[in-house]
Amino acid sequence: MAEHDLVIRGGLIVDGTGAKTFAGDVAIDDGKISAVGKVEGEGRREIDAKGLLVTPGFVDIHTHYDAQATWDPWLTPSSQHGVTTVVMGNCGVGFAPVKPEARNELIDLMEAVEDIPGAAMHEGIKWEWESFPEFLDALDKRRFAADIGTQMPHCALRVYVMGARGIDNEPATPDDIAQMRDLTYEAMKAGALGFSTSRTDLHNTLKGDPVPGTLAATDELFGIADALKAHGSGVFQIAATHREMEKEFDWMLRMAKETGRMVTFQVQQIDEAPDLYKKMLGHLDEARAEGVTNIRGQHSGRPVGLLMGWQTSVHPFIGFPEYQPYSKLPFAERIEKLKDPKVRAEITGGKNIDKLGAFGTFITTSFHKMYPMGERENYEPAPEDSIAAVAKREGKTPAEAAYDAMMLNEGQAMLYFPLFGYSTNDCTAIEEALRHPQAGLSLADGGAHVGAICDGGTPTFMLTHWARDRTRGPKLSIEEIVRIQTKDTAEQYGLYDRGVLAPGMKADVNVIDFQNLTFTHPEMRFDLPAGGRRLWQGAKGYRATVLSGVVVAENDEPTGELPGRLIRGVQTASAA
Repeated sequence: MAEHDLVIRGGLIVDGTGAKTFAGDVAIDDGKISAVGKVEGEGRREIDAKGLLVTPGFVDIHTHYDAQATWDPWLTPSSQHGVTTVVMGNCGVGFAPVKPEARNELIDLMEAVEDIPGAAMHEGIKWEWESFPEFLDALDKRRFAADIGTQMPHCALRVYVMGARGIDNEPATPDDIAQMRDLTYEAMKAGALGFSTSRTDLHNTLKGDPVPGTLAATDELFGIADALKAHGSGVFQIAATHREMEKEFDWMLRMAKETGRMVTFQVQQIDEAPDLYKKMLGHLDEARAEGVTNIRGQHSGRPVGLLMGWQTSVHPFIGFPEYQPYSKLPFAERIEKLKDPKVRAEITGGKNIDKLGAFGTFITTSFHKMYPMGERENYEPAPEDSIAAVAKREGKTPAEAAYDAMMLNEGQAMLYFPLFGYSTNDCTAIEEALRHPQAGLSLADGGAHVGAICDGGTPTFMLTHWARDRTRGPKLSIEEIVRIQTKDTAEQYGLYDRGVLAPGMKADVNVIDFQNLTFTHPEMRFDLPAGGRRLWQGAKGYRATVLSGVVVAENDEPTGELPGRLIRGVQTASAA
């Protein structure tokens, strides 16, 4: 009788293709799936999956583990949420290529753009490279709890080639462009999964200037994209100013047509133009009608939400002079001071300083967009749940209601501020993007924005909210939700060896207690190098996560196994 390395027995199989769920077994041998359905013979090890979902491992294509990957083999929090493949190097920021004298510059850029503590990166990054191929070699020596792929970042590339001129966003010369093109081609040959650039006014240096590449002309962008065309693989990923997306679309579509490479950009609902995302989805429909399917929108699985608390990067009182005397106190001492009714009255009666700018003022004063997190997270709250509504019901000012909500749980309670994807006070825009054939799940930002955003658990949210718990709109089928974050995301980056449970595919598998799957409550931890802070949200309900046939997590705890490897370029499935 046949003996397999591992058999996952009697589960409800959601295979990643969108096909109907069925009961069956999954056999694994030599890191590959060898059989799906009724498996004869026994496994050297067996996992009882009766009553549990069995899915492919999740593929998260928008993370920022570029620094963390050099010190954290667990790639948390993503590996806590069933993610078995991460793609980093997004939004134009990263750490290769780099000359030694520019290392601090790249750390500053990552801190400014992705809100990762600079001190943590200074202490944690183990510099072993200058060129991009050397960066890949450094990653290749490491082992992880998930596979990891990366992209050539425009900011680092521009600084490497142009120095101060690149930092100052001066126009690239033909020689500059040729060198950037050649280095990108070199990166693609070494195994990069693509190239990324930032063109958004939300990404600025610590000094407030646009990051390198923000103002790059199309000749520079197309010159670099020619490297992807010549290599015949790779994604061109763009983070652009949301309100300018329609203006940017023409060149992005032209690039997709001329290069034949995947071009992808964010499609998010914004309060400034709540219907703009519909126009962008319409442009994607038009492109598809022309036969151009290699241009895709990226959208988040839940509203991109800021968390506000006394330890986070932003909260309603962050710009109040009245709050400043307490802002630097040790947390426990600060909370004791803030409990004083006189201090409360002084702070809540204060006023924002002008230095926050229009965007900062909007975030800290829009009480109708702030919601108490409560004991059980609600990521699709109703208007009557807002701080503004609470204040009206309780006869308080909005500032008082926000202050009191943040003081709960000994000052550790938080407010939820859905920044993008929530202009209609529900998740309708995200639902439309989820159902669109040319838009894909992205933007969870695992490893980034650690002082303000905690969306790395989006893969878990996709299951709990969209397939199980949603009450303020239609749900999606479990088959759709699994396909969206396995097969679809894998194929966008040329990873054709994973994302589906079928013989010959890579044995990346989740066994999930779907009915009891839940989040842990967001909390602030100080576990980065140099004691750096980060918002943390884990999950409960992952009975097992298997990577390349090895169980890397069991009952929500890591096993200590680290079979994860660097991904180099396009991957194809082996013969069954």
